[in-house]
Amino acid sequence: MRGVRRSVRKTVVGTVGGSTALTSAFSAVLSSVHERGARRRGRAQLLSAATTCVEEWRWPVVPAAGARGADSGCGCPRPDCPTPGAHPFDPPLLAATTDARMVRWWWQQRPDAPVVVATGGPVSAVSLPIGAGRLALGYFDALRVRVGPVIATPTRCVLLVAPYTMQELAELLVAQEWVPTSLRFHGTGGFVLLPPSRTGAGALQWLRGPDSPEPEPVAGVMSTAFPGTGVAPADHGGAPWLPKVGTLLEALVAASAAAPDGARLAY
Repeated sequence: MRGVRRSVRKTVVGTVGGSTALTSAFSAVLSSVHERGARRRGRAQLLSAATTCVEEWRWPVVPAAGARGADSGCGCPRPDCPTPGAHPFDPPLLAATTDARMVRWWWQQRPDAPVVVATGGPVSAVSLPIGAGRLALGYFDALRVRVGPVIATPTRCVLLVAPYTMQELAELLVAQEWVPTSLRFHGTGGFVLLPPSRTGAGALQWLRGPDSPEPEPVAGVMSTAFPGTGVAPADHGGAPWLPKVGTLLEALVAASAAAPDGARLAY
């Protein structure tokens, strides 16, 4: 507050030209104060998200490359990076850890870095274009199917699911007549970003938060629409509940069939 008072005092003393100039200068000072406050809150939220992952959920994280300045370029060396700010670079994905001390040090050095979660261990994911994802969520809501945490990036919808093996996934995909390439799987060796991260394309947000309540089942509907839709074991520690990928796959395939990939990889 002392800094604000000094800035205001300088503005009042140094302004010449009437009340309009004074009001404009004062507004500029207040805007700067609000921007600094928003930046501090954003950084605190990123650190909180990263530490919650490792301390409560035991999900390994690493900072992403992040966006570079106002031009929304990537923090990595590639000038033509197809996913600016939305991927690990230094440290690499293999450095993802649940060591809270390491995570705190990373975000002390890079407080604006997006939060990357390495998939294939305690958590995996499936993603599809954002429009198709919202369509699938409406379908799941109508059937009262619990979907677990869901993330919206500027272009895609990411559903967090229980970990699966490549063999399990292959068996599920073989059972489908056709799987569009716009439906992507984030398992072993993959990653997803978590809110409130911001990339060169924009901010991420939760469509279904980690603590979303379980819907009441509709009698006779679940077993008909999704045969054998057993849920993940109830004992999942402090981490969010995650559905099995097979529970959601058929509806996600149907929803993404009408959503083309486009010419570029997008996040």
